[in-house]
Amino acid sequence: MPSLIDIRRRIRSVKNTQQITKAMKMVSAAKLRRAQDRVTSARPFNAMLKQMMGDLANAALSDENAAASPLLARREEKRIQLILLTTDKGLAGAFNSNLVKAAAKFLQEKNGAQVEFVLAGRKGRDAFRRRGAAITSEHINLLQKIEYKDSAAIARAAMERYEKGEIDAVYLLNNDFKSVMAQTISVQRLLPFDLPEQTETRDYIFEQPPLEMLERLLPRYLEVAVYRGLLETAAAEHAARMTAMDSASSNAGDMIQSLTLNLNRVRQAAITREIIEVVSGASAGE
Repeated sequence: MPSLIDIRRRIRSVKNTQQITKAMKMVSAAKLRRAQDRVTSARPFNAMLKQMMGDLANAALSDENAAASPLLARREEKRIQLILLTTDKGLAGAFNSNLVKAAAKFLQEKNGAQVEFVLAGRKGRDAFRRRGAAITSEHINLLQKIEYKDSAAIARAAMERYEKGEIDAVYLLNNDFKSVMAQTISVQRLLPFDLPEQTETRDYIFEQPPLEMLERLLPRYLEVAVYRGLLETAAAEHAARMTAMDSASSNAGDMIQSLTLNLNRVRQAAITREIIEVVSGASAGE
């Protein structure tokens, strides 16, 4: 049976841990509010840009040169580039492990194709380094301070490789923020851009050929898609960490309660033993 000193030391240790988890929960809650505001502000622009790209693509279908465009070329997916967005820090529950599992499932689904990784985030990088995966580039600490230039650099590098024919498709895998309690794994194909067969179009008057406008806007659309992915992942990370720290604080409270109960039992047993020894000594002296 552990001594009173050991139990008190354990209770003190758990209380210190509980203070840390409560502080981390408060920090994540503050960061989540800012990250959620950025995500909410970015979503309407991304939705409108995607809608406009669909209208342009639909208008460009009439152009016989659409299939010859480097960014619109469709090839058999033999070489795929997967942009995986994870975090640099842990203590967020199963947040990063779910992303790594989703990426591993993607590899299984694309069995037979050569998949190369663009890894943004230390957790994803470490996981696929250990697995010996083909890594094109690594980006660390992007979520600490999300800037558009970083997402633009990742998107431009992917576009250049696609235009040169080094890869046949580009996919983005990240966590979309839904609520504090829910995050959703998102896998979307960025290249080749899908030309819709039938969509409701608006009566635009184009000053330039729609295909030319589409080719100019497509790089910006990809940059915005990667940028939105970073914002969504950052917000989802803070939500997951806040939930994990809240659960850890609750578990620490339960452990403190259990240890305190055990402490009282051990102390009561010690007091009872001392009383028995005193009574036994007094009886022996008579």
